[in-house]
Amino acid sequence: MTLPDHSWQGLKTMYAEKLMLETDSHGHLKQLPRLPPNVQLEAIFLILTDYPQTSSIPRRKPSPKIAGQGQILGDLVEPVVAPEEWEVLR
Repeated sequence: MTLPDHSWQGLKTMYAEKLMLETDSHGHLKQLPRLPPNVQLEAIFLILTDYPQTSSIPRRKPSPKIAGQGQILGDLVEPVVAPEEWEVLR
């Protein structure tokens, strides 16, 4: 189906622009970014943190009850089931 030439009118587009913002000790922005006029903005904030080399985050370890009991039974890349038996491929 082809749309008429005027079909784009009234549609909104979205594009991403990365901004690095910095806050002071009270959580206030140190500098306000310049933004385009008369637009709606959706913001998702990813908080960047520095973890020390010797992080206090505990590393997960397997239970000693199962340590050393795992086995690799075949190729890790090839599927166990033949492609003819996959219902998804039919």
